[in-house]
Amino acid sequence: MVRRTREEALATRETILDAAEQVFHDKGVAHASLEEIAQAAGCTRGAIYWHFKDKAELFDAMMDRVVLPVEAMLDRAGEAGVTDPLAILRLATIDILERTAKDPHLQRVFEIAYHKCEYTGDAAGVRDRHIASQSECQGTIEAGFRACVAQGYLPKSVNPKEAAIGAMSLVSGLIANWVLDPKSFSLAKHAAPLVDTYFRGLQSTPVVKAAPVMKVVKATPPAKVLPSRRKTA
Repeated sequence: MVRRTREEALATRETILDAAEQVFHDKGVAHASLEEIAQAAGCTRGAIYWHFKDKAELFDAMMDRVVLPVEAMLDRAGEAGVTDPLAILRLATIDILERTAKDPHLQRVFEIAYHKCEYTGDAAGVRDRHIASQSECQGTIEAGFRACVAQGYLPKSVNPKEAAIGAMSLVSGLIANWVLDPKSFSLAKHAAPLVDTYFRGLQSTPVVKAAPVMKVVKATPPAKVLPSRRKTA
């Protein structure tokens, strides 16, 4: 009986998240009410509050459903003893792009996050959670790149934090632009080549050019001018 009740609670939670995803997509996060989400889920507002403290927590849980599997893969890259952390980072980065291109569920969630999430009203708390999530993800990727440098998969000249910022910017920029206009380019086709271009850039040791040698030319001293002798009468 207890197991059945727990399973029913989990099923209700998933139904609420599905409804939130649809309502957020249709109305935007700031304009969607918990009452509308409850109606879409076929439950009461009380049921929503039983699972989620507020709209911000509900939004956070909706995002977690799509990003946690990727973050779990990224976590492996920074673990001690992992061989080839660079390959793990590469595969995780390509995976989220290719899955987004194929999965309408992910497309809706990312469209909400990038284009339908206004940080106003009762959605103001979403901003803080969004920032915290971004920071945590960046830290995970940074740890992975730090392991790559330590194990020699990347040159020591690579700054792990800058590499993580670049990787996140690549992924978020591609997804944000693609969900806005999927016809602009094929995300599925270009995901791997674009990621590989970025990673190859990190693997390339920058060439430090020597400063040009300036040839010093000694100036010729001016010729001495002898004073003229006047003839005396």
